[in-house]
Formats: sequence, C-alpha cells, structure tokens
Amino acid sequence: MAGRSANVNVRVEPDVKKQAEEILDQLGVSVSAFINMTYRQVIMKRGIPFSVELPAEPKTLDTMTDEEFDIMMQTGLEQAKRGESVPCEEAFAQLMKGL
Repeated sequence: MAGRSANVNVRVEPDVKKQAEEILDQLGVSVSAFINMTYRQVIMKRGIPFSVELPAEPKTLDTMTDEEFDIMMQTGLEQAKRGESVPCEEAFAQLMKGL
C-alpha cells in the first residue's frame, strides 16, 4: 500500500494556500502528509473530523452581562501577561486588511 499513490487535484484561494502551507511548514508536515492524515481521520470518524457550523454571533458590550465582561477582561489581561497579544496598531492593521 505504501508504494502506490493517487493524485488529488483541488482549487484553493492563493492566500489560503500560502497561509496554510506556511503553518504546515513550521510544523514540519508536508501538504501530502496533511491530506493523507485528514483522509485517514475522515475514515476513522466516518465523517468530517472537525466541527462544521456557523460561528456564534460575537457578543457586544450591550449584550454581555457584567460577569461575562469581567471574564473577557480577565482573559485579555492574562493573555497580555503571557505575551500572547499584539500592539493595538498591528491588531487594527490586521482588521483593516481583512475588510
């Protein structure tokens, strides 16, 4: 089985392909290995191996309880302390790039 292979041809948006391949490269996983792993997971799970659903609507300050707001702020503070944040200018630049 290891000696035989089949080709898979797909169309992907260039930016999506580039970003995904950069991450896979950092992980040391080839695109072929990733596709093979994904196919094996489909077989093992007998379905899509991840959730496919619409994301929840983002909460706004107007719809949050005081407790939810406090938790969000505490989470943000902890992330900042761990260095898991980016400067405000960079965050806005990323947002603007997506618009």
